Amino acid sequence: MSAPHTPRPPRKHTALPKARILIEALPWLTRHHGRTVVIKFGGNAMVDDALKAAFAQDVVFLRHAGLHPVVVHGGGPQISAQLDRLGLDSEFRAGLRVTTPEAMDVVRMVLAGQVQRELVGLLNRHGPLAVGMTGEDAHLMSAVKRYADVDGERVDLGRVGEVTATDTGAIEALLRDGRIPVVSSVARGADDDHVYNVNADTAAAALAAALRAETLMVLTDVEGLYADWPASDEVISRLTESELEKLLPDLASGMVPKMEGCLHAVRNGVRTARVIDGRVPHAILLEIFTDEGIGTMVVPDGAGEGEPT
Repeated sequence: MSAPHTPRPPRKHTALPKARILIEALPWLTRHHGRTVVIKFGGNAMVDDALKAAFAQDVVFLRHAGLHPVVVHGGGPQISAQLDRLGLDSEFRAGLRVTTPEAMDVVRMVLAGQVQRELVGLLNRHGPLAVGMTGEDAHLMSAVKRYADVDGERVDLGRVGEVTATDTGAIEALLRDGRIPVVSSVARGADDDHVYNVNADTAAAALAAALRAETLMVLTDVEGLYADWPASDEVISRLTESELEKLLPDLASGMVPKMEGCLHAVRNGVRTARVIDGRVPHAILLEIFTDEGIGTMVVPDGAGEGEPT
């Protein structure tokens, strides 16, 4: 008579942590399914090859996970490099590039002809997904001349524009077709024949509001909004629109357009706006699909502290 069979203990599967990660993402996948996410691509993520590849993977993942990503990009480092090669100066006032007519030609060429094409190519390595366009196409963005306030003085920034109107029909058609729009931040003149250089943070916020996006994500080169920089490197993880408005006058000039964009977005129907560290590989997935999240999140006044985001 044979001995009774003793079941073996279950094997330890080395892939089990991957399953746990997927399960952790499940509530966020459910919450964001079918929603539009506008992502401003910028900072070091634009110039580091490994970070660019990781960014493209994140955006394609969002699309295959049932979200509708829209990418808006600038190209500050690339524009500065091309201006330097041509012997043209780069000048910034109040965090915005002073854009002469000659510089505007360079901005247009670099954004639509270089940065956008590279990003579209990276996304399309994963399938026929990305379509490039600029704010000029199909009247996507219209702008008027923008001035800056520096120490109480009105400063002429040249061909720098402020978005006054959007027509998102072309983007919505692309999203319905399963595509990923990649938008360069230039705009047609609302009341003249000029083309304007629009800050990419501002352009992303305007499109997020017009699309009634679930969230606006702004990639940058810092961990988020610091509570008391440079005295402390503590990052504010969450704040309301009113709390942000109080902080704006004291922010560093480079952070002002980003945080103004976040404020505009949540005041105009976007559920959350987030500033995240684009130096972290797969920062987008970490922010959207994990419990911890990274960076700083801005929410409308009245949003419950315990509400899932």
